[in-house]
Amino acid sequence: MANLYIAAAHKSSGKTTVTLGLCRALKNHGFKVQAYKKGPDYIDPIWHAQASGRPSYNLDFRFMRRDEIHGLYNRHAAAADIVIVEGNKGLYDGMDIEGSDSNAALAKELALPVVLVIDAIGITRGVAPLLLGYQAFDPEVKIAGVILNKVGGPRHEGKLRQVIERYTDIPVLGAIHRDARLAIEERHLGLVPGNEDSSAEQRIKAIAEIVADQVDLDALLAVTNASPIAHEKQSSPFDPGFRPMPSQGQALRGNDQGPIRIAIAMDRAFGFYYSEDLDTLRDSGVELVPLDTLKTAALPDVAGLILGGGFPESFISELSANHSLRQDIQRAVEANLPVYAECGGLMYLSRSILWNGQRGEMVGLIPGDAIMGARPVGRGYASFLETADSPLVTRPGQEIPAHEFHHSHLENLADGLIYGYQITRGHGIDGRNDGFVHKNLLATYCHRRGSGDQGWIAPFLAKARAYAQDCNAARIAA
Repeated sequence: MANLYIAAAHKSSGKTTVTLGLCRALKNHGFKVQAYKKGPDYIDPIWHAQASGRPSYNLDFRFMRRDEIHGLYNRHAAAADIVIVEGNKGLYDGMDIEGSDSNAALAKELALPVVLVIDAIGITRGVAPLLLGYQAFDPEVKIAGVILNKVGGPRHEGKLRQVIERYTDIPVLGAIHRDARLAIEERHLGLVPGNEDSSAEQRIKAIAEIVADQVDLDALLAVTNASPIAHEKQSSPFDPGFRPMPSQGQALRGNDQGPIRIAIAMDRAFGFYYSEDLDTLRDSGVELVPLDTLKTAALPDVAGLILGGGFPESFISELSANHSLRQDIQRAVEANLPVYAECGGLMYLSRSILWNGQRGEMVGLIPGDAIMGARPVGRGYASFLETADSPLVTRPGQEIPAHEFHHSHLENLADGLIYGYQITRGHGIDGRNDGFVHKNLLATYCHRRGSGDQGWIAPFLAKARAYAQDCNAARIAA
């Protein structure tokens, strides 16, 4: 199988830019490219999908067993010509000092050749001991090539190439010069998501052109065992690896085996979902009904609602102005509609959001106000125990892995609130609790995997099907 792992010596070296450029450049040459992202990141896979034309999937040692990692990887790689896995942080970085959860560990687990992206700013001869050290640190990691990034110019590139050729046996696959067109706008939580960036396609096109011009794609394909570009493949618009959103024509049904309709917030404010979880929902007989919280006036006839993460603070006025949808959601929850909300979704369900002096009313189901701050409140991997009050209990008494990254917190919370999670690592809502519960609503700062035996999807769908049955029974009785 043709594949490679894009890693770096440290974060912010340009891995995502290089990955996007390679995905689109190879797609332009007729290859079906399947991208993956190590870790729980939501934003990079959104960009991957736009660059490759196929959903990108997350691989994470903390959330997935090794057999699950292999299964997810193989399932989607089988329909592709070339696979690109983008790492997070540096090649040998991870939580475990022994490196069991590092990028190197994942590259070895999947037997992938590693291409190192090196930030070349301020370095010439020093690149040699850096590369030699990375080679020697773990000889089982196959460093198949290097792409120099942020190169200062032709003279700088020439020196770097001479040094690497003289002192190492690592081939230089490309040298990408500093260029303002390679920049993707960042904000408090990292890159601006592709679903929110109206110029995303133009940015990807420009990045692909630069990467195709400054990276030897044939040399890169050689280290992946792929056929060279001279033998171009014809891509098909009917790509079996691409899973578009299903149609919205099916009726709400309550039988356990039949399809049910679930609304899911997908717009510029909300869009943080794992592709694996969307697949699991569809494969479970769910018709996902995209909901634009900024424009849709009414909640459609559905058996459940999913409000993922995003940046609602950037759309305070639009969300607040959509008064009818906010009222619809509030009424639906009071009528026992199952709702699962994470982070940005939790903020949307609060009384209000305040950021940079702008305040807007939100749904008002959570008796507290979301206040954005300049520094992270919760950041990194988290974990929790489910309480008996959670409407989506999966593993009573068993610690559930999660992650969080939020600059907001809730103020003016009412007393006596019911929580579904007891935090064992991380911050959640107040450092001790997370997962606000009201009837069939669970709203949490922690993000968790929906698939697998610890996921939220199975209990959520059980609630949704029960709700659908009750709705159908009430319609028959009426």
